[in-house]
Order: sequence, then structure tokens, then C-alpha cells
Amino acid sequence: MALRAGVAGGVLSTIAVAGSANAATAAEPVTETIEMPTLTAALTSKVALSAEATQQAADAYQYRAEQQSAAEKAVKDAKKAHKAAEKKAEAAAKKKAEERAAAAERAARSAERTDLSGVQTAAATSSSSGSSASAPSQDVPAPASGSVASVVSFLQAQVGDAYVMGGTGPNSWDCSGLVQAAFKQVGVDLPRTSQEQSTAGTQVGTSNLQVGDILYWGGQGSAYHTGVYIGDGKYLDAANPSKGVVIQDLSGYPADGAVRVL
Repeated sequence: MALRAGVAGGVLSTIAVAGSANAATAAEPVTETIEMPTLTAALTSKVALSAEATQQAADAYQYRAEQQSAAEKAVKDAKKAHKAAEKKAEAAAKKKAEERAAAAERAARSAERTDLSGVQTAAATSSSSGSSASAPSQDVPAPASGSVASVVSFLQAQVGDAYVMGGTGPNSWDCSGLVQAAFKQVGVDLPRTSQEQSTAGTQVGTSNLQVGDILYWGGQGSAYHTGVYIGDGKYLDAANPSKGVVIQDLSGYPADGAVRVL
């Protein structure tokens, strides 16, 4: 009985202690804590190396970006400079060409005035002399009709005009365009090109020229230039871009042939 009583007391005591423990546990909840890893020297070194590598990569990327931006800017600047240089060169060339053209025009006009003055003086002298002797073939004959005079008058009115390839007037001409327009004034329809004009009318020798004869340079049917004989060893033509329409001395540039249409 004593043993039973002792066992029973022990059991009751255990139950009491357990109940007390459970009550304490219910009153005070357990909080779980996690232990942070210890920051060692090795871990610190790795973190530092990683940060340094990241910074180096960022610096390299920024350097490449700056290099690319500088290269693009240099290309743009070079293109701008090239365009500016081209425009400057074009402007200088244009100005120089204009100056040359103006100088050539002034020189041509001066020569033309001199030539016209000589022709007019010679004609006046011949008219006042009253000589009955026959004049050489190069002297200006008095035409039987006004047709030749009209042609020469029209041509002289164009002296100083510009030479333009394919030009047919009224202020710019090429050689055959001027000849065609002059004879059209008196109702003579000439072909447009110098090749065709060299075969129009009657062929005459260059030693037996009359005022109004069409001169040509090159072969008959293949002439490359035409003009009109105006007497006194001179002819009038649309010479070239540097001279324009001028009066010239036939002895300085002898024609290869001539045709007569009036």
C-alpha cells in the first residue's frame, strides 16, 4: 500500500509539473532566431574584388561609348568640312570663270569696235574717191539689191552676243544658227547645221569672194564652222564661247570654202 501510495503520489506530481510547464509555454510564445553568417576576411576580399570588377566593366563601357561618340562626331565634322570646302571651291571657280568671261567679252567688244571702225572708214573712203578702177575681190561691193545689205546689217547688230552651242538667238548663237537667222531676214531658208550650209547655193572660190558669201571651215558637206564674208578681207561669225559674235580678219583664219546664195 505504501508502495502504491508512493507511486500514485509520484504520478500526480509529474502530472502537476507537466501542467505547469504547459501553462508557462502557452503564456510565453517561443521566438525563432536565425544566426547571421560571420563576416570573415575572405568574404570581405571577395566582395571587394567583385565590386572592383563591376566598376572596371562600367568604366570600360563608358570609355567605349565615349570613343564611339567622338568618332561619330569626327565623321560628321569631316563631312561638314568637306561640303564647306566643295562649296567654297565651286564659288571660287564660278567667280573666276565669270571674271574670265567678262574680261574676254570686254576684249572682244574692244576689238569689234576697232574692226567696225576700220570697215566703216574703208567704205567711206571708197565711196568718196569716185575712182572708176575695178576694186579687188576683197573690197566691199555695192550690192545690186538690198538683200545682202540686210544680211550684213543683221549680223553686225548681233556683234557682242554670246556664243552658246545650239543657240539660235535672239541674244546667243552658235555659228550656223547665226548664219541661218541672218539669211532668213531676206527670205532665204538655209539648213540648220554647218555641214548642210556648206553645200547650200553655189560653190565659189575663196579668192573670188563677194559680200554675203557663206564661208565654211572643213570639207564641203563635213564643215565644222560657218561665217559670212562682209568685205575688206573680214568675216563675221559666232566664233566660240570666249569670243562670242565677232568680226575677224580672214587672213588670220582662212576659210576652206564658200557658197553663194544671194
